[in-house]
This record gives sequence, structure tokens and C-alpha cells, in this order.
Amino acid sequence: MAPSDFVNASVDEILENLTTDEAILLTAGVGFWHTHKIERLGIPAIKVSDGPNGIRGNHFFMSTPAKCIPSATALGATWDTKLVEEIGTKLLAPEAKSKAASVILAPTCNIQRNPLGGRSFESFSEDPILSGLIASAYVRGTQNGGIGVAIKHFVGNDKENDRMAYDSIISPRALREIYLMPFMLAEKYAKPWSMMTAWKSYNRVNGTHVSENAQILNDILRKEWGFKGLVRLCHANRANAESIKS
Repeated sequence: MAPSDFVNASVDEILENLTTDEAILLTAGVGFWHTHKIERLGIPAIKVSDGPNGIRGNHFFMSTPAKCIPSATALGATWDTKLVEEIGTKLLAPEAKSKAASVILAPTCNIQRNPLGGRSFESFSEDPILSGLIASAYVRGTQNGGIGVAIKHFVGNDKENDRMAYDSIISPRALREIYLMPFMLAEKYAKPWSMMTAWKSYNRVNGTHVSENAQILNDILRKEWGFKGLVRLCHANRANAESIKS
């Protein structure tokens, strides 16, 4: 089966014929940028690319040049959802196709809590409504161009101090009205094909990594919001039993 023909495959039939070892392979990656392929069933490897403000490809340094769009903060400052949607359709999606990437690891719609954050430029705003509406336009435009997104980092990954160890202690109301809000709006208005949780080596939320948090992933994301897409871990995550069960 040619990789392009897999879109017409029966997912239920594929799942029924997977061996346990093959199913386990599909939960992991090959290097940083590809999923495993299962040649026996015609399942192709899927290539992803970083891309909050451009499609970098499969290298961290010395990669093929790519178009660099304004940072997410600059896009958020436009308040122009039509423009951002057009960027997704006319620039990001074609660029991803030119690099053979099926999914871009973007947009980032965390809340900017500190202007000194090294990755704050990847997020749209400190306002959850603006962040969610701009993120929705970004997702909608890119996916209308035939390229999937992995909206990130779900959730509470909002500062740089002690990035690999901090615990975001967030009240239920603040979690709902501020930190989850951009993701909820993106799901409501754009239906992202996947969401990326924060690295297991990154922050916790109220004591638990989100990748292991059944309340956030199942009760809120799946049951309340009706999310039907893929929940994926970030590159260096180490999945365990709790992650799989959540």
C-alpha cells in the first residue's frame, strides 16, 4: 500500500490485525520526528515538524531554510483571526508539504506569565480568550490546508524558571477560566487533530504530570469537550502505565 493510500484504509480492520508488539511500536517514535511504520499492514511512518513560527523540518540546526512568519506574540497582537487563518492555509500547510511533514507541532497557546520566559514568544497572549481565538484560526487554517496540528503544551506549561521540575499549583476556577480556556476554544471552533501534553520531564499540574492526569485528559478533554483526536506526548517524554491509562 502506498503511504498516500492509507487514508482509505479501514482503521477498525487495521486495529484488529495489529499484534501487541506492533501496537506498542505505534505509541513510540523513531528519533525526534517520525512515528514507526508497520509495513505488514501498510501503516506509513508519519513525519512531524516543529513549527510555531515556521516549518523547521527534521533538524534542530543547519536545516533546510524555511519561511519564518512573525512570532506567535506578534500574531496575537494583530487580533486578526482571518489573517492568521490565511497564514495557516497559504503558508504553513504548503511549507509542511514541501518538507514531507504531515503534522506540525504547533500552535503553542499557553499563557504568558513572565516576559523573561525563553519560549514566551511561542505563545499568543496573556489573555485566554485572545489566545484561544487566534489559536483556533491557526489550527483551522493549517488543517484546511491538509496538514494536522499538535496544539501544545496541554496544560499549565507557562513559565521557564525551574522548567524541568516546577509544579503549577492552580485552583479549579483559574485552571478553567485561564489555562484551559485557549485549548477549549480551539477544540470548540477548530477541532485540532491532536494535542500535545507537556513533557514528562517538564512541569506538573497540582502534583501530577498532565500526561498521567485522568481528570484532565479523560474527564475534561474527552468527556466534557468531546475531543476525538490524538493525545501525544512531547518528544522526550517517557510513557508509562499511568500515561497509557490516562
